[in-house]
Amino acid sequence: MREYSNPALSAVPATARLTDVVADRAQRDPGRVVLRRKAGQGWPPAAAGDQAGTWVDVTARQFADEVAALAKGLIAAGIGAGDRVALLSRTRYEWTLADYAIWTAGAVTVPVYETSSPEQVEWILSDSAARAIIVETPAHEAALADVLKRLPSVELCWLIEGGSDAEPGYGQPGYGQAGSGQTGAAPSLTALAAEGAVIGDNQLEQRRTGRSASDPATIIYTSGTTGKPKGCELTHANLLADVRNALAGPLSPIFDVAGASTLLFLPLAHVFARVIQVGCLEGTCVLGHTPDPTATKLLPDLASFQPTFLLAVPRVFEKVYNGAEQQAAASPVKGPLFRAAAQTAIRYSEALDGPGEPALGLRLSHGLFDHLVYGKLRAAVGGKATHAVSGGAPLGERLGHFFRGAGITILEGYGLTETTAAATVNPPGANKIGTVGQPLPGVGIRIADDGEVLIKGPNVFSGYWHNETATKDTLTVDGWLRTGDLGELDDGGYLRVTGRKKELIVTAGGKNVAPAVLEDRIRAHPLVSQCMVVGDGRPYVACLITLDEESLGPWLARHSRAATSSIAELATDAEIIAEIQAAVDDANQAVSRAEQIKRFRILPADFTEAAGYLTPSLKVRRIIVAKDFAAEIEALYQ
Repeated sequence: MREYSNPALSAVPATARLTDVVADRAQRDPGRVVLRRKAGQGWPPAAAGDQAGTWVDVTARQFADEVAALAKGLIAAGIGAGDRVALLSRTRYEWTLADYAIWTAGAVTVPVYETSSPEQVEWILSDSAARAIIVETPAHEAALADVLKRLPSVELCWLIEGGSDAEPGYGQPGYGQAGSGQTGAAPSLTALAAEGAVIGDNQLEQRRTGRSASDPATIIYTSGTTGKPKGCELTHANLLADVRNALAGPLSPIFDVAGASTLLFLPLAHVFARVIQVGCLEGTCVLGHTPDPTATKLLPDLASFQPTFLLAVPRVFEKVYNGAEQQAAASPVKGPLFRAAAQTAIRYSEALDGPGEPALGLRLSHGLFDHLVYGKLRAAVGGKATHAVSGGAPLGERLGHFFRGAGITILEGYGLTETTAAATVNPPGANKIGTVGQPLPGVGIRIADDGEVLIKGPNVFSGYWHNETATKDTLTVDGWLRTGDLGELDDGGYLRVTGRKKELIVTAGGKNVAPAVLEDRIRAHPLVSQCMVVGDGRPYVACLITLDEESLGPWLARHSRAATSSIAELATDAEIIAEIQAAVDDANQAVSRAEQIKRFRILPADFTEAAGYLTPSLKVRRIIVAKDFAAEIEALYQ
């Protein structure tokens, strides 16, 4: 058993609340810009003179006033201290606004992915006993109409977009009533704020300060790969301890510096984006939102917002790299240039970890490619980003070295919903690529005798909402969280995650195989979307692989194939199979011969969340895939 911990740098007082920073900053520094939002979208309405679609500064005073207006509306509607209010929306300014308003009203936020199925939403609302829900659009309201009819406990519904601005009062039949069946009849945030006019400032402050650090702030339902989602109850103290210790220590150089800003595009229903939201407001980083993570919408927003650091999951970085590589490959000149630039970036980054500075020739080559390639890559994300924070899955050393060599250092971290997101992170000044960093201040990491990663600290949740059995299975009697992940600690306390305990494959020959090592390498190939390694109880390891439809376009053009070629057709194409074989061969280099993939099959369709094969955080639901593709798996062993 190995263990490593770092002393806490910030203690959370028993009276602390997440809303303190909103109230305090509005008093101390009311003119300070704390957020930026797109003018002409959502609530509150654009001010006179604001040009639609441009970024508008939101000061500490403005944000506090808008939070207070919505919080008063919630209180007037009958939301009490400790009540659960669900929030279903894409990432946008109003998400953060509503989150802090719910907390200011003394209530508890229950985030819901806007991509969730009605069945998933029904489970979350019923299990959390939510009294109200805020949804983004009339389309969301319509999709949930039947669900809300079956849940009389969900009494009220508000719309971020397209709701009614009328003010007849909540007592009138149908108005604001969840499940009324009147699509678009739910009140807007304007109506919600207007209803709050009857609530005084003193009453609001009493409600806000009536909460304490140990009170629940949010219940986040895990997007688990098996069974019904479990509600992780996180307190004000959990969120504040995680954020304040990160800001006081490893992440201070990117969060707490003059001019710091980030554009959030990951789902705020996920704990990773949520903790960044809190971190920005607790620190001095200006926060922006964009709801569409696709390149056509995201890149223009990044270019205009110009964030100083990024937050993303590895799949985003893979797509950025693969997209640049595919675009360059279409040209006989740019293709070799990009490949040479990529190799130089990786060599330069690797040299930074060695003794002394990189060799003169390497520095000269790096400088040339910085002008020709790397600078353009940085410009595509706004031109000011020097760092990025990555979590949710392993990044891979190749990508880590490439981006650092190109001028954007990716800091990998590790955590779970149960640890309020980050439990470890790589510090900017001591980044060790290939690891997920050291424990945050106040956090301890222990490697159990069977290799499982255990975590202890003030960021670890107290348990699952109304699920004592699951809580006892997850927390040891002395407070260590069983993560279910396998890992290793080096002498410097840096953690390397090697796989999932439940996903460990044991072949018929008794060889233990961690699928993540192979899958991460295969997914790095431009043509691969998802993959799943199989082989439990089988004579050898095999793999199911799906193709990335976005990347196929450039490949088809280079190989003189019809742009209308379907994935089903390409799954049996000899050249595609050869490309995927190369990705498998590359992955096999990372493991022993007994762990190597002997056969694979390309499936005629991708694993998607809509089809039920991925969680909202893009993890493969292995049991469902194995069931639905049982015949394909069986064929791999015939």
